[in-house]
Amino acid sequence: MRAMILAAGRGERLRPLTDKLPKSLVEVQGRSLLERHLQHVRDAGIDKVVINLGWLGEQILDRVGSGARYGLDVTYSPEGENILETGGGIHKALPMLGSEPFLVVNADILTDMPVPEIELPGDATGHLVLVPTPSYRDRGDFSLQDGRVRNKHDLTFSGVAIYRPEFFERCEAGRFSIVPMLREAADAGQLTGSVYEGVWADVGTPERLAALDNEGRNLPRED
Repeated sequence: MRAMILAAGRGERLRPLTDKLPKSLVEVQGRSLLERHLQHVRDAGIDKVVINLGWLGEQILDRVGSGARYGLDVTYSPEGENILETGGGIHKALPMLGSEPFLVVNADILTDMPVPEIELPGDATGHLVLVPTPSYRDRGDFSLQDGRVRNKHDLTFSGVAIYRPEFFERCEAGRFSIVPMLREAADAGQLTGSVYEGVWADVGTPERLAALDNEGRNLPRED
């Protein structure tokens, strides 16, 4: 399996920190979110990773390079100033992700979640990992019924998923969100899912970042 880390976003909600730093290089307890994800996928036995680049992407390239020092083979999907959102970014990177199902991770989460070890059924085009909805959200994104993702709002999408390349076969190049595609696939019963109840946080605001940096909970370990 190959992995893609979505790291192109501007990180508006984390300003002013992200005025001079890409959000994936924001640090929690001295280690960047991106480097935590790289370690995590490597520990799961994944050695080929694609990172999309947008806002201040040259800093990511300088920090990670070829990925060799992380034990990985890292390639890049540059988007320049025309950041393509989740759907467009994944679609652009498809030629680098191979013909088999691949892992996608949002760079702006913090988690100790193991990489899902699942085999997609023949009628499923993706698998979403859901988490309990955090207190700062009014409602969740999806629900889970008999192992399939449904369009109710009990649980929150973690930003970790596995997709078949075929999930994107009807897409055209350009900027678009993946959310409407997930809604449609959920209505059609084409997404399997699982729930993770361990360490997970959306590092979306300076306040949440500060809380994570200061609290004593168990965070994913460093080397």
